[in-house]
Amino acid sequence: MNTKDLEKQSVNAWTKYSEDDLKKVFELSERYRKFMSVCKTERECVTELIKTAEENGFKDLKDVIEKGESLKAGDKVYANNMGKNLALFVIGTESLESGLTILGAHIDSPRLDLKQNPLYESNELALLKTHYYGGIKKYQWVTLPLAMHGVVVKKDGEVVNIVIGEDDNDPVIGVSDLLVHLSADQMNKKASQVIEGEALNVLFGSIPLKYADKEVKNTVKANILMMLNEKYGIDESDFISAELEIVPAGKARDYGFDRSMIMAYGHDDRICAYTSFEALLQIENPKKTCCCILVDKEEVNSVGATGMQSRFFENTVSELLDRTTSYSDLKVKRAMANSKMLSSDVSAAFDPNYPSVMEDKNSAFLGKGIVFNKYTGSRGKYASNDANPEFMAEIRNVMDKNNVVWQTAELGKVDQGGGGTIAYILAQYNMNVIDAGIALLNMHSPWEIASKADIYEGYKAYVAFLKEM
Repeated sequence: MNTKDLEKQSVNAWTKYSEDDLKKVFELSERYRKFMSVCKTERECVTELIKTAEENGFKDLKDVIEKGESLKAGDKVYANNMGKNLALFVIGTESLESGLTILGAHIDSPRLDLKQNPLYESNELALLKTHYYGGIKKYQWVTLPLAMHGVVVKKDGEVVNIVIGEDDNDPVIGVSDLLVHLSADQMNKKASQVIEGEALNVLFGSIPLKYADKEVKNTVKANILMMLNEKYGIDESDFISAELEIVPAGKARDYGFDRSMIMAYGHDDRICAYTSFEALLQIENPKKTCCCILVDKEEVNSVGATGMQSRFFENTVSELLDRTTSYSDLKVKRAMANSKMLSSDVSAAFDPNYPSVMEDKNSAFLGKGIVFNKYTGSRGKYASNDANPEFMAEIRNVMDKNNVVWQTAELGKVDQGGGGTIAYILAQYNMNVIDAGIALLNMHSPWEIASKADIYEGYKAYVAFLKEM
C-alpha cells in the first residue's frame, strides 16, 4: 500500500460529506435506529425484514418450489429457516455455477435467556432463572431496566408472542445488585466473579395472590401465573416450550451532543445485517446472483439448525439450482467454490479510555468507514479465516473505485484477546471470504455505540461489493 492509500484510510468520513451526503447519512441512520428499537430478537428481525423484502418484490422460495415455478435472471426470492435465519437472493444473468456474491451477517446478540423452568418464589418475591447467552460482562446486566421478548409455543402448536417492557405503559423488569454499603466482600472479587451467572435472576413481581387457598405456599408466584394466564393464555408448563430473551428495555437513541452516533442494544451484529439487507434491496438484474444471508447462533459458535454451520444455506443454493437450471452435487460445489463473500461483522473501535489493549496502527476508529479484518481469531491467528491477499487487492480496488471510506484493523493487541465470525465456515467451501463490518464501542455490552458515518460507509461498501464483484 503506497502513502496515498494510507492517507485515504486515515480520512474521517464526516469531512468528505456534502449536504446531500449528510442527508443520506442521517436518513439511513434513522431507518436503522427505528429497526433496532423494535427488533431485539432473531425472530423479530426475520419477521420485519421479510415484510420489507416482500414490499420490494421478493417472494418466498418455498412457494416457488411448491408451485413448480422456474426462476430467471432478475427474480428475487427469500428462504426463511425456522423464523430465525433468512437468506435472500437476486438471481443473476450468469449461471449459479459461476458463483454468488454474498453478504453474510448474524442477527443474534448477547443476552439473558430464561431457563426452561424459570419461575420461582423466594422471600415473597417472584423471580426468573436465566442462563446468559454469548460473551457478556455479567456485572453490566444488573440494575438496568430490562424487557422480555420471545415466544411461548403451546402443546397444540399455538405460538404466543410476548413483549414486556417496551411500550411506555409497560412495566420493566431487572436484576438487582448488592448495595454498596454491604459490598466489602463483593468489591474484592475479580470482575468476572462480581456477579455470578446463577445470580442473574430477574425480579418479576411481589404481590401475593389475594384469595389463595391455604394449600398455596408460593402466593406471589401464583399471582404471576394467574396474570400470565389471563393475558397470554399460558400456564407454567408452557415455559418448557418457550424461547424468551431478556434484553435491555428502551429504544435505540442518538448518541453524542452532535447526534453523530447511535446507541442501541444488538449493534453486534444487526448493524451489519441491516445495512447488508438494505444494500441487497438496491440490486437489480446483476450478472452474478447476489445474496444476503442472516444467521442465528453466531455468538455461541454458529451451532444448531439456524446457525451458519447448519446445511440450510447449502441446501437453499441446491434448491436455487434446481429452479434455475438443474441440480447436481457438482454444480453446488462449483457454485460455492466460485463465490465471493463479505462476512459482515462488527469490529472493535479504538477507545481513548482504554488505549493499552489496542495497537493504534492496526486499530479501527469511529468515523473512518467500514473495517476490513484480514484475519480475526486469537493468539497466533487461531480459528482465523485469514483472507488471501489477492482477494484483499480486489476489495481495495472496488472500494476506492466507488469512493467508499474504509480502513483495516485487527481485534486488539497480539495476545490481548480476540474473537471470531462466520467467515471460516463459508471459507470451508473454498470460496474467498473476508470480514468487513462496522466498528463499535462497548461491544457485547447492553448498549453499544456506532458512528452514523460508518453505518453509511458500510452500506455503500456492501452495495459496491454486490455490484462490482
